[in-house]
Amino acid sequence: MLGATHELKEAVSSWHNNNIVRDAILRRQVEWRFNPPKASHMGGVWERQIQTVRKVLQAVVGSQILDDERLHILFCAVEEIVNGRPITPVSDDPNDLTALTPLHLLRTGADSLPVGNDLTVADTYRRRWKHAQYIADQFWKRWLKEYLPTLRQRRGPLRTRCDWHPGDIVLITDQPLPRSQWMLGRILEVIPSEDGFVRQVKVKTENSVLTRPVSKLCQLEGVHRNNAP
Repeated sequence: MLGATHELKEAVSSWHNNNIVRDAILRRQVEWRFNPPKASHMGGVWERQIQTVRKVLQAVVGSQILDDERLHILFCAVEEIVNGRPITPVSDDPNDLTALTPLHLLRTGADSLPVGNDLTVADTYRRRWKHAQYIADQFWKRWLKEYLPTLRQRRGPLRTRCDWHPGDIVLITDQPLPRSQWMLGRILEVIPSEDGFVRQVKVKTENSVLTRPVSKLCQLEGVHRNNAP
């Protein structure tokens, strides 16, 4: 990060005849803020996202050589995927299954950019665009496998209480979904087993009520509880 800051400052200061980047930085009031040295744990939230994105990109792209246009399209799609993840419920209304995402804050609105077949490009760029979209789809599938386990908290074998409560909004992960689409549901009822563990719940989705094992559910990123054992 420090190296990128120095290089960007040098580049901007050397562009005497081209002030586009300089004006953009000033207009958006870009400011660099650093953690103290030897304190990478203070950026744990975004460092975890960087780690998963970098790991998946390395696996998906591999040794492929992407030109600037394909790389730009791919990074835009990756940005849409990561920033479109649900973080926390918007309200306590039992009929409201909306979750807050980083895109709401970045765009001050709920609508996301269209993906997949909704996008149109000139015929001369269609092959490049399709290639970038294919890689983005592969990223989506691989990234989910890396991201979703971080939302599941491991519980000790003697813990009899759980973090599943009626009214909670959860992610349902038992079926593949198109890129950047998340299946959300609100827990209606928890069903404890004879040993006191909750292994299944009833979840209300937008279209139906489902019974699912908790192994197929994830709590949202911004929801944390500390229940006593």
